[in-house]
Amino acid sequence: MKRIVRSVLFLLLITQAGWTQQLVDGIAIVVGKEIILRSEIQQYMRNFLMQNRINPETNPQAVERIRQRTIESLIEQKLMLEQAELDTITVDPEMVDSKLDERIQLMLQQVGSESALEKAFQSPMKKIRKDTRKVLEEQLLVEKVRSLRFRDIKISRREVEAFYKQYQDSLPEIKESVDISHILKLVQPSPEAQAKAYEKIENIKKQLDAGEDFARLAREFSDDPASARRDGDLGLIGRGEFVPEFETAAFALNDGEISDIVQTQFGFHIIQMIERRGEKIHTRHILVSVTPSEQDEQRTYDQLMEIRQKALDGTPFEELALEYSDDENVKKDKGHLGVFEMDRLAVPQFKTVVATLKPGEISLPFKTDYGYHIVKLNDRIPARRLSLETDWQQIEQMALGFKRDHEYKAWIASLKERIPIDNRLEN
Repeated sequence: MKRIVRSVLFLLLITQAGWTQQLVDGIAIVVGKEIILRSEIQQYMRNFLMQNRINPETNPQAVERIRQRTIESLIEQKLMLEQAELDTITVDPEMVDSKLDERIQLMLQQVGSESALEKAFQSPMKKIRKDTRKVLEEQLLVEKVRSLRFRDIKISRREVEAFYKQYQDSLPEIKESVDISHILKLVQPSPEAQAKAYEKIENIKKQLDAGEDFARLAREFSDDPASARRDGDLGLIGRGEFVPEFETAAFALNDGEISDIVQTQFGFHIIQMIERRGEKIHTRHILVSVTPSEQDEQRTYDQLMEIRQKALDGTPFEELALEYSDDENVKKDKGHLGVFEMDRLAVPQFKTVVATLKPGEISLPFKTDYGYHIVKLNDRIPARRLSLETDWQQIEQMALGFKRDHEYKAWIASLKERIPIDNRLEN
């Protein structure tokens, strides 16, 4: 979640303590028939400063640089909106509505409820949706204009070689990388833990059948804290975004209907359909998770130790992964996770463990949020400079991006010559 993204989330920042300067309404810049408000510039700046944790009081020079970049970015956006109108480029209203639903749900997740969102925006939900839709429609238009303009740009071999010759000393180096495989074991709760969780969800289901309010029970009993704060609301989600058991049960419901008890890898659920929109559904749920015991964790650890010993005794790691790993991708990759720069290993425990291994070694079992793992270090690749011989595809993409950026800047310059810009900030 690289550029200043046009987002209504910046409005939330207006209410943050410490910001004392009031937004000044009024037109700052006119680009053709498009306008940029002074408040719009301030809002973009606030969003950027907050995201990058820049204190405007202690770093005024940075604030002025950000202000200039913000103004230039907004002018470029308005120029492309003018071009979209000239080229009669439009975006699908259904796509805008879908993006709108996603954005509203994201904001609700961040603040917790509609009332909190209305308080932060100092506007009713109807106006928040209207303003957000306008912003998203403009953003999608700008992306479409730029995509259509530069999608057919190609680059020749000679251009790639010339790019590399000129910039090879400033190209990023490939950092130390590792080729790793793993075997994952999920901690399976004991039958006693399963029975205890099922008894709890069964009692909740009885209360729902007796007419109790779903939202209240979700707030009180659900083990999914993020959705529980929103009365169990999961938002508008399409196919493929739920685990299969949940998706099958959810998509079988009619509006307002409540499911039977559904078991997934996360525990036991009761699902309520709020509404269906085409191939997307708006649901809420109550989750009762099954909590493994210390004995369950130890059993999983011991099982991985036995699997590790089989690997050390000569059984191919790939065969053991196929037989024992609970990773859903194991049939496709046989436990091979791929090649990663050490700095980009997203799971901290992996980074710590892999740093201690030599090629061919297999780690002791360790725990992450996904379960318990053993990792095999297949290879360790030292840091090196990019070269045309070994990294042609990567250099080609860099050269293509450089060419597109150069042509984009030239195109923006031509738009500035053709479309009038009245910068009232300079007056």
